[in-house]
Amino acid sequence: MSQRVLTTRTLTTESGAPVADNQNSASAGIGGPLLIQDQHLLEKLARFNRERIPERVVHARGSGAYGHFEVTDDVTGFTHADFLSTVGKRTEVFLRFSTVADSLGGADAVRDPRGFALKFYTEEGNYDLVGNNTPVFFIKDPIKFPDFIHSQKRDPFSGRQEPDNVWDFWAHSPEATHQVTWLMGDRGIPASYRHMDGFGSHTYQWTNGKGESFFVKYHFKTDQGIRCLTADQAAELAGQDPTSHQTDLVQAIERGVYPSWTLHVQLMPVAEAANYRFNPFDVTKVWPHADYPLKRVGRLVLDRNPDNVFAEVEQAAFSPNNFVPGIGPSPDKMLQGRLFAYADAHRYRLGVNHTQLAVNAPKAVPGGADNYGRDGLMASHSRGRDAKNYEPNSYDGPVETGRPLAAPLAVSGHTGTHAAPQHTKDDDFLQAGELYRLMSEDERKRLIANIAGGLSQVSRGDVVEKNLAHFHAADTEYGRRVEEAVRALRED
Repeated sequence: MSQRVLTTRTLTTESGAPVADNQNSASAGIGGPLLIQDQHLLEKLARFNRERIPERVVHARGSGAYGHFEVTDDVTGFTHADFLSTVGKRTEVFLRFSTVADSLGGADAVRDPRGFALKFYTEEGNYDLVGNNTPVFFIKDPIKFPDFIHSQKRDPFSGRQEPDNVWDFWAHSPEATHQVTWLMGDRGIPASYRHMDGFGSHTYQWTNGKGESFFVKYHFKTDQGIRCLTADQAAELAGQDPTSHQTDLVQAIERGVYPSWTLHVQLMPVAEAANYRFNPFDVTKVWPHADYPLKRVGRLVLDRNPDNVFAEVEQAAFSPNNFVPGIGPSPDKMLQGRLFAYADAHRYRLGVNHTQLAVNAPKAVPGGADNYGRDGLMASHSRGRDAKNYEPNSYDGPVETGRPLAAPLAVSGHTGTHAAPQHTKDDDFLQAGELYRLMSEDERKRLIANIAGGLSQVSRGDVVEKNLAHFHAADTEYGRRVEEAVRALRED
């Protein structure tokens, strides 16, 4: 039997020089002050000081995994996207889950929407679908987003999330009532990332090979079934294991229990959007399934954990403007704002060359993206010697295709700061009321208790009254029960 020979690896500095002593710093004599000439000490401390990059302002606390998406149903009549072109075709993916409001050190089991950001490594480039575990959102215009997040994050003075800030913003944003009803309901705290649905939330555009266009909404239905936590269960779990969702995801994949989701879409012919009864591009609303039924597309499976959470989860960069041929944007105002904001956030956090990192690099082109971007912090592509950094050129550089990714969007009217166009049934409260009426009596009781628990802590009576008016407008019973529950808690 042959013995395995163990080789000794040499510890080196960043420049590759061997390290003589990794236990003792260089000093001026025994017990004397340390020397600035100790390259290894200074380099080691300086590197340690820089181990962390700026955390995401939102979606800071995240988990992720690799897997694949497999097409199960023919959708070529709606899109010519290559990765959706053939039943049975598989595409590698990376999925990042996250909480939204808390910091990187926050607990997983909290009442908060969950991010559901999916990167498809397609043969035509990376396609990023950046959504949540709810089909709607709190606001409909990106100009309100910084204010919304400031109201939900830790207060600059107290250093904690303040009910006064949270509910004051919602009091001035009636369109948030639908999402607040989702958040405060039973699905507000998923039991794990595996046991929740994912949604594209926004409206997107699909274009088929004939140039016909459809507006589309994505629904990833968990194959594990929906499981959620009550407020008491979540508080206990967050104290016992703050990383409970991360732990569950890693352990499930390691033991071969691969989480999966079935993708369905809703499809609206472009011509129907203008006269639909409410604005179909309003992310605070859902499209009723009776109007646009779910159509199955394929199955998403996660089967491999990242080797390094920092390199592959923290540095994973998703941007809604990463489209591929056959898929494009819609006039959804929140989506339009995210087309800029996400990519810009990554340029700040990770640098202008963040797409050269392994988790973000497109697999469609050998050696990474082929364009005329040059240099910048942490550039890893040399493209030196005879490679030109301009276009057009006479030296066989990459050229444009002349083929747009999706169909153009029709525009008209004058520039200006316009409110969203009004459709016949546009309303901020109707769908919140419909969601409430879909709930069982036990679900309603928990919803009322969750809302009252937060709203009763608000110090200003006028803010409480403004929020109560929203629930009354959604449903008479809903408003009455919230008002009674808040009054009872405030009188205690």
